[in-house]
Amino acid sequence: MRRRIVVLLVLVIGCLCGPGCAISRGPAVPSTLTEKAVLPGMEGCRIWADDIKQPAFERMWDESIARERALVGAGAPLPPADFLVISGGGPDGAYGAGIICAWTEAGNRPQFKVVTGVSTGALTAPFAFLGPDYDHVLKEVYTSLHTSGIMESRWLLAALFGDALDDTVPLQRMLAKLVDQAMLERIAAEYKKGRLLLIGTTDLDVGRPVIWDIGAIASSGAPKALETVRKIMIASAAIPAAFPPVMFDVEVDGKKYQELHVDGGAIRQAFLYPPHFHLKTESVKLHAGRTRTAWIIRNARLDPDWASTQRQTLRIAARAISALLASEGKGDLDRMYLTTRRDGVGFNLAFIPPDFDVKPKEDFDPDYMRPLFERGRSDLLAGKVWKDVPPEFDEADFKSTIR
Repeated sequence: MRRRIVVLLVLVIGCLCGPGCAISRGPAVPSTLTEKAVLPGMEGCRIWADDIKQPAFERMWDESIARERALVGAGAPLPPADFLVISGGGPDGAYGAGIICAWTEAGNRPQFKVVTGVSTGALTAPFAFLGPDYDHVLKEVYTSLHTSGIMESRWLLAALFGDALDDTVPLQRMLAKLVDQAMLERIAAEYKKGRLLLIGTTDLDVGRPVIWDIGAIASSGAPKALETVRKIMIASAAIPAAFPPVMFDVEVDGKKYQELHVDGGAIRQAFLYPPHFHLKTESVKLHAGRTRTAWIIRNARLDPDWASTQRQTLRIAARAISALLASEGKGDLDRMYLTTRRDGVGFNLAFIPPDFDVKPKEDFDPDYMRPLFERGRSDLLAGKVWKDVPPEFDEADFKSTIR
């Protein structure tokens, strides 16, 4: 809460002081050309998540099915398709990391057809995608990391007249060490098997959600593929005003522009696949019928967050923003639930239980994350982590009407 208040204070002062000296950037893509912008050498590596017709995601999906068929052989049935969704949540990502690592211990962790991630979920997703060999990375990051390993504070004036309160240089260093060329090659190898690793960001210039196909980037052979994957992970976690936005150099018909991307959670806390994409219909068209199951990890609590709010402008605004983000996260879960019901996909949801009462002392506090990681681990091993409906829909009469 304190961090949100500081962010709001800086924004208010900035508004009162006027536009100031903005940091220079390349020209933004004109509104009429946004859908034509591409990353040189990595064309077709991303889609607009809010596109109503979804031809790009349909192409992405169809091509992934074709790669699967090439692997299993003509006429052979496709294996069950499991989807792993990892939401945002900052240090609360420790809960999801504990679940994923415990899944390996339990011996029944699927090999996921699709893994999606937003914000802290974007930092988790590549390691979850590659399987148990990377469990040690998840455990290390989400049980020992301090705030200083993610961000560096800027001077007040630099924060006020710059683009963020903090710098993500420590996070960049960490990803440079963890996400290397060998990892990129492993992601590319899994992509060739028909698996998809998708990360969400927000294009701030147009205010639209973007889904990045990380496997396609890893397989592109582009000189900047590795750098681009790291930038996407950082962009997805770049909380607006707290962390600097990430710039992507793009082209339209040979002309150069820049896009400004921030936290995917600015629009969606989590995503399965675009709701306008009808997976069931597409599976019938491709003769790709099989069991499909979604596993959704919401790195947050879903019970009401009570607090006595002081009658101060900034505290009221901060409290309202907190409530808005919580409501947005619940809306994402409702959307995914209804989408899975429509498409015949099994729905499983995990979230931080209301009786977890450890409080953090800093933004990323290992004394908070360690017990949260262990709670996710123990809940999974005890068989009590997954719910088959979001809490708001936990009614037998509702379930009976959705077929």
